[in-house]
Amino acid sequence: MSLEQKLINDFLSLPQEKQMEVIDFVKFLKTKNASQTESMMDDIINENLEALKELAK
Repeated sequence: MSLEQKLINDFLSLPQEKQMEVIDFVKFLKTKNASQTESMMDDIINENLEALKELAK
């Protein structure tokens, strides 16, 4: 059984209330990942600001 199929089977076996918790948790993980990526990009820009300014000329 694939990972996706196992997840779907496990998800469908949960009561609806628990399914909503799973959906909320997935949303949280996606938001957390996006925030971490944004933070990492901000760090890269800040660490290389002078070089980026030179390249922009």
